[in-house]
Amino acid sequence: METITAIKSKMSALLAFAFSVFMSFYSFAQDNAGGVVTTENNTTTTTEWYANPMYIIGGAILLIIIIALIARSGRRD
Repeated sequence: METITAIKSKMSALLAFAFSVFMSFYSFAQDNAGGVVTTENNTTTTTEWYANPMYIIGGAILLIIIIALIARSGRRD
């Protein structure tokens, strides 16, 4: 019974975390105030790397993996 309770607790925490992350992405997707930073040189338009959402998503995934590895290394089975 303890195992089932622990699994339900972990799944509940994971669901709450996933919900907050997705709602965060949704709320930032609605923001138009900042805009994208661009620099124009005659005929070339470049966008700053930090304005690309793929870098932000990749960084978030990497951060989650690092946190999971640190949390997992603290357990001794």
